Amino acid sequence: MTKISRRALLAAPTLLAMPAIAQSDDRPTLTIAVQKLSNSNTFEPPREQSNVGFRIHGLYAEQLVGTNWLGNAELVPGLATEWRRPDASTLELTLRQGVRFHDGREMTAEDVAFSFGERLFGTQGAAGTGRSGVLAGTATKEPPAEVVAVSRRTYPGLERIEITGRNTLRFINRTPDVTLEGRLAQSVGAILSRQAFAAAPSWLEWGRAPVGTGPYRIADFRPDTSLVMEAHDSYWGGRPPARRLRFVEVPEVSGRVNGLFSGEYDFACDIPPDQISVVERNSRFEVLGSPINNIRKLAFDKTNPVLADARIRRAMTHAIDRRVLVETLWAGRTAIPRGMQLESYGAMYLPDWENPRFDPAEARRLLREANYQGQPITYRLLNNYYTNQVASGQIAVEMWRAVGLNVQIEMLENFPQVTARTPGRGVRDWSNTSIFGDPVAGILRSFGPRTESERNGEWANEDFNRVATALEAETDIARRRELFRRLLTIVEREDPGYIVLHQAAAFTAKRKDIQWRAANGWAMVFGPGNLRVGA
Repeated sequence: MTKISRRALLAAPTLLAMPAIAQSDDRPTLTIAVQKLSNSNTFEPPREQSNVGFRIHGLYAEQLVGTNWLGNAELVPGLATEWRRPDASTLELTLRQGVRFHDGREMTAEDVAFSFGERLFGTQGAAGTGRSGVLAGTATKEPPAEVVAVSRRTYPGLERIEITGRNTLRFINRTPDVTLEGRLAQSVGAILSRQAFAAAPSWLEWGRAPVGTGPYRIADFRPDTSLVMEAHDSYWGGRPPARRLRFVEVPEVSGRVNGLFSGEYDFACDIPPDQISVVERNSRFEVLGSPINNIRKLAFDKTNPVLADARIRRAMTHAIDRRVLVETLWAGRTAIPRGMQLESYGAMYLPDWENPRFDPAEARRLLREANYQGQPITYRLLNNYYTNQVASGQIAVEMWRAVGLNVQIEMLENFPQVTARTPGRGVRDWSNTSIFGDPVAGILRSFGPRTESERNGEWANEDFNRVATALEAETDIARRRELFRRLLTIVEREDPGYIVLHQAAAFTAKRKDIQWRAANGWAMVFGPGNLRVGA
């Protein structure tokens, strides 16, 4: 039996319950400038699986298993206080008592069953949940196809959920899964109010204001403009330290920085390294941040007539000098990972794995062998959705040109345009976030059976899919490491699906008189214990 100990509970003080204290509401309203609020104009986590979504998910929605983003991103008790493993296919959990949704209702095991049933999979394709029946009103709001696809990829082996008591339940997989605790910590598994879902007029209206248990509730959303969140004073973790959070969409870095200086904003997100000294020359402000659990990459469309030849994709990987990108654009403030993995993978980390080397001569040799004749390859690019995205893309194009590749940038406005199956799709920017320390949470979120790359028709490989399926069900650590190595060999060497660039880094500028710690991930934490204004 493996239970979460009292010591583990005490290791995450910001997540522990604290009694609400009656006091006058002199808490601040904070304004946070971001480059983007939501790619889908919704906030249902499986619909908004993006960097900008991860930034705010934890403010309004929580999972059974939490993540200590202010520590080492370790798994901690969330809406479940403890869990244990009867076997490799089963996880038993005890729910935290007295948790209230933003609509005032107390969370029950039925809400958990709903959250992993109709909400994610719809009434037709839901995993068995052991629930007493589909709540009236939920059957008319089938989730969008992309929600179901993400849910099936996140929980590929989930067979059923059994409610075993008022505050206990059991997750049962069809196959063994040593990562089930981590899967439950992903934002897709947020526990939301089934009655609020039933009362919502449509799925879209629900998706724009899902009712969760987090320290703040969604109060007002104006697409592409602003999001207002208000304190949930019945929050189980204690009284939220801000009365209101106001996120405003400010695409340009200069607009975010100038707004911070003028007092219009209290926080400015996604500050590139070359602006850190600009901010900190003003003694009233500071910049916090570090490399995070995200890897920036360039993704290939292997159905492109030119890129269908793996030798050309391999040539493109050998033409990129990652060190130049990190030193030139990031002032050395981030790291180059060893392929699509992070050291937080622990026993699953492969320290001897290397990225394809920077080797212009090898790139030219491969292009000659492939009889490449200078055919254009389109690089679909957004205007700095990712920090330094445009500059990084321009440098990459010059590196490719130096070995004889004709890559042409096509500037677009949003991700649907970037991923659309239209003629000319070739290379695009992307990133890969590992919510917990395992390849299942990293590379297999983007590549493999039923993942985004396969659904978009960009990249698929039967051998990769076979190995990925075996890895997910394997329990022996040595065998899992062998399978992971084989996955990297396929997608980074034999049949390239992407080029790893560098580890992402998130830098946030703020007023110095606001005491706040930056997370070791995309998440912005404004809960009890991590915010105070003034001395």
